[in-house]
Amino acid sequence: MEQQEVTAFAGLLRLLRTEAGLTQEELAEAAGLSPRSVSDLERGINRTARKDTAVLLSNALGLTEPVRPTFVAAARGLTPAADVLAAMRGARTRAWNVPARNPGFTGREELLADVRRRLQSADQAVVQALHGMGGIGKTQLATEYAHRFADSYDLAWWINAEQVGLIGDQVAALGLALGCVQAGDAAEAIRTAVLAELRDRGRWLLIFDNAESPADVAPWLPGGGSGGHVLITSRQRGWDEVAVAVEMDVLARPESVAILQSRVAMLTEDDAGRLAAELGDLPLAIAQAADFMADTGVAPDEFLMLLRTRALQLLSEGSAGSYPGSLAAATGLIADRLESLDPAAAELASVCAFLAPEPIPETLFTDAASFLPGELAARASDPLAWRRTIARLTRQSLARVDHRGLQMHRLTQAILRERLAPARATATRGCAEAILAAGNPGDPPNPVTWPRWAQLTPHVLAADLAGTNNPDLRELVRYTCWYLIERGDNRTALDLVKDLPEQWRGRLGEHHEHTLTAAHYLGWVLLQMGRYGESRDLNQATFTRRRRVLGEDHPDTLYSAHNLAITLRKLGDVEAARDLDQDTVDRQRRVMGDDHHSTLRAAAMLAADLRELGDLQAARDLEQDILDRRRRALGPDHPDTLTSATGLAADLRQLGDLEAARDLDQDALERRRRVLGEDHPDTLASASNLAADLRELGEAPKLGRQRRYCAELGPIQAIDANRPLS
Repeated sequence: MEQQEVTAFAGLLRLLRTEAGLTQEELAEAAGLSPRSVSDLERGINRTARKDTAVLLSNALGLTEPVRPTFVAAARGLTPAADVLAAMRGARTRAWNVPARNPGFTGREELLADVRRRLQSADQAVVQALHGMGGIGKTQLATEYAHRFADSYDLAWWINAEQVGLIGDQVAALGLALGCVQAGDAAEAIRTAVLAELRDRGRWLLIFDNAESPADVAPWLPGGGSGGHVLITSRQRGWDEVAVAVEMDVLARPESVAILQSRVAMLTEDDAGRLAAELGDLPLAIAQAADFMADTGVAPDEFLMLLRTRALQLLSEGSAGSYPGSLAAATGLIADRLESLDPAAAELASVCAFLAPEPIPETLFTDAASFLPGELAARASDPLAWRRTIARLTRQSLARVDHRGLQMHRLTQAILRERLAPARATATRGCAEAILAAGNPGDPPNPVTWPRWAQLTPHVLAADLAGTNNPDLRELVRYTCWYLIERGDNRTALDLVKDLPEQWRGRLGEHHEHTLTAAHYLGWVLLQMGRYGESRDLNQATFTRRRRVLGEDHPDTLYSAHNLAITLRKLGDVEAARDLDQDTVDRQRRVMGDDHHSTLRAAAMLAADLRELGDLQAARDLEQDILDRRRRALGPDHPDTLTSATGLAADLRQLGDLEAARDLDQDALERRRRVLGEDHPDTLASASNLAADLRELGEAPKLGRQRRYCAELGPIQAIDANRPLS
C-alpha cells in the first residue's frame, strides 16, 4: 500500500478504494449502496457513516480481521483513520522471518543509502545483487537493510539460496504465511500462487542469501513491475541479466578501527589501525580478531605475529557474532569448489597467493607462460582460454580483475598459502618467483620503464627474498632497488635492501656476488639518504672484497670504487675522491668504452670533483663532453642527460656565464617536471638552481614558483645528483 498521510475517514476510504482498484460506482454496487452515498463520504460531506454502512463497505473492500472492526470504528468516528492503516500493516507484517539484527553492526552507511536509493528509484533496480568475496559482509548488510527499513515493508522473507533444491520449500512456507497456498499443493502451483500474490501486493522484500547463480534465483523472481524489492547476496559475479549488480568492497579504515575499539578494551587508535591494515579491513576478519582479542586478552603485537605466521589456524577460530562461520572455513569452501570445477583456475589462485595483495599485471603470467604448471601454462598461452580461466577465478570471488590486473585480498592469500601441502607450497612459491623474475622491465634509469616497475615493485617487496633459491629473483632485487632510487623513493629502497646483506651472507657466503650486490645497493641508499659515514664504511668494505674476489677491472669493482669516491667527497676528502674517480674513469673507458652509461656517470663524478677543487675550466670541458655524448646516446629527456645539463650549468655559473647557466637550468627544470614530476628531488634541485640563477642575474621578479624551492632548499645545488653506479 502506498504511504500517504490519512487524517480523516474521507481520505481513508478514497485510499482503500483506489488500492482495491475500484471506481466509486463499482464500490457502491459491491456494497449495495448508492454512488451518491460513497461520493459524499469520500468528499467529506458526510464525515461519518452508520454502522451498517461501514460493515457493507468493509465487506466490499475485502477487509478481514483484525482490520475490519477498526475500519467500522473509524467510519463511525470512534477511532482515528490512521489506526486502520496501522492495523493493516500489523496484519501483513506477520510474514517476517529475517534473521536477528546484529547489534554491533557498524559502518556501511553510504552503501546502505545507495541500495535504498536504487530500490526506490526505478523498476529496473528493484532487484539488486550484492556480490563479493567471502567475509565481505554481504549477509550482514542485507540483514541490516531489512531491519533498518522494516517500516517500509509489510512482508519481509529470507530465503537461504545456497542449496537451490531447498528454495521451493522456503517459498512454500511464505505462501502458507500469506494464506495463498495450502499444505500439500504441488511445487509449481505453489510457485505460481506465491509469485501472483506478490505481484498483487506492495511493500514486500525478498532476500535470497548466498545464491550460487542467476539461474537458481530467476524462476522465483516476481517480475512484472511488482511493487516489492529483492536483494540477492552471492560470492559469484555475473548477475547483470537479472539484477543490478553491486560489488561490495572492504570497510573504510575508520569503520574497521571503530569496530575494533568498540569490542576490544583499551585498544588504542594506532594499534587498531595497525590491526585493520594487516586484516585488510575485511569485515569478518575484523569481527573474528575483535572476538579473539576480547576473549583471550592477547596484545596487539602478539596477535599480529600470530596472524603473520599462523593465519589459517587463527582465522579458523570459530565464527564471529552473527556471522555463520569463520573466514578460513568460508575461503576453504570456495577454494575446494574451484579445485573441483577447474584445477587450472585453482592453480592460478595459488600462484596469486604468493604475490602481493596489490594488482598483479596479467602480463606477468602471459609473458612467462613457460614457467607456469601444466594446463595453466597452456591457457596463459591462449588468449581465449586465459580469459575463461580468469572469469572462473573471479566468479568465485577469490580475486577481482580490472584494467590493472588480478587482485587478491591479503587474508585470502594467507589462507590459500597455508592450505597447501609443504611440497606443493614450495613448488607454487617457486613458480611465482620465476614469473616475477621473468617480468624484469630492465633499464631502471629510463622513465619509459617506470610504469612497469611501479606495477612490479609491490610483488618484489612481498617475495621471500631472504630465503629464495632463485638467482634471477635476487638479480631482480638489484634492479628494483635501482629503480626506487632513480624515482627518489629512498625509504622504500632501504626497506627492500637493509637486511639482505646479512641474510644473504648467511645463506650464500660473504663473497657471493649477490651478497656483495646487496651491500653495494645498501651503501647507495645510505648515501642518497645523507648517511655518509655509514655509506663510506660499507662501500669501502664492498670495494675491498670485490677487488680481491673479482679483480680491479671488473665492472662491479669499478661500481664500488665510484660509489666510494662519492662518499669521500661528501665527507670532505675531495682529493682522494678525485684520484679514485680518475682511476675509475680510466678503467671504465678501457673496459666498457667511452660512451657506456657507467663510464659517463663516473666521468660526471670526476667533473664534480674538479669543480669542487676549483679547476672549473677542466670541469666545464669534461661536463660538456659528457652532455654531448648523453644527448646522442640517451636523448635530451633522459635523467642522466639532465644531470649533465645541470652539472654544466653549475660550471658556467661559477665561470660567470650566468645567462647560459640560466638557459640550461630552465630547460632542465621544464624537462624534469615533465619526466620526473614536480616533487622528485632532482626537479626540486633544478628549481632551486634556476632560482639562484635568476637572483644573481637580478631577475627576481621572474622567480615565480621557484621562490618557494629556493627558500626550502637553501643554498644553490652545485650539482643536483651524485649518481652512484649500479
